[in-house]
Amino acid sequence: MLSHQSIWDGIDAIARRHGLSPSALAKLAGLDATAFNPSKRVSKDGRERWPSTESIAKILEATGESFDSFVAGSGAYMQGDLAGRSVPLLGLAQAGVGGFFDSAGFPIGEWDRITLPTDEENIYALEVHGDSMLPLYREGDKVIVSMTEQVRRGDRVAVRTRSGEVMVKVLQRQTLNRLELASVNPDYPTRTLDVAEIDWIRRIIWASQ
Repeated sequence: MLSHQSIWDGIDAIARRHGLSPSALAKLAGLDATAFNPSKRVSKDGRERWPSTESIAKILEATGESFDSFVAGSGAYMQGDLAGRSVPLLGLAQAGVGGFFDSAGFPIGEWDRITLPTDEENIYALEVHGDSMLPLYREGDKVIVSMTEQVRRGDRVAVRTRSGEVMVKVLQRQTLNRLELASVNPDYPTRTLDVAEIDWIRRIIWASQ
């Protein structure tokens, strides 16, 4: 059951996973900075205040997380389909080396494994390296990518070039010939790549510490 407390626990769990305070999470999602403050969760007369479904949708979009990960973080379901499953895990540096992906970009060879609270299939995890996506993703965070979901403008994505470079970015713009890939950290410029340079691009569906 998704109770008032579990809903707020789920929001707090997302904030912790991304190294953010509730206020910083609200701002990242384009909401008022006070939207998730503890003082806003219960009114002065003791009535419970619930976050709107629109607010939850915005933080899921802003963080690249799925509703399943939100529910798992809420503690609402301790048993059942979200008890956890083992998925392949690889560091970004390793992902740039040959032997870990087939010609279609699917995992092959010897990968580490990680247990995640999800029942989604056709996914794997990449461990973040560097600070180009701070404060969204930190060094050591695991981004969970889908091998089947369609990539759209504004999505957080993992990209591998034909030269072997692997990066985590935001798909800022896509045409028939080029991709523009932005970093969250303003210290890193936007990358523009020809489509012919891309080996594969995957949508990040959520992240885990």
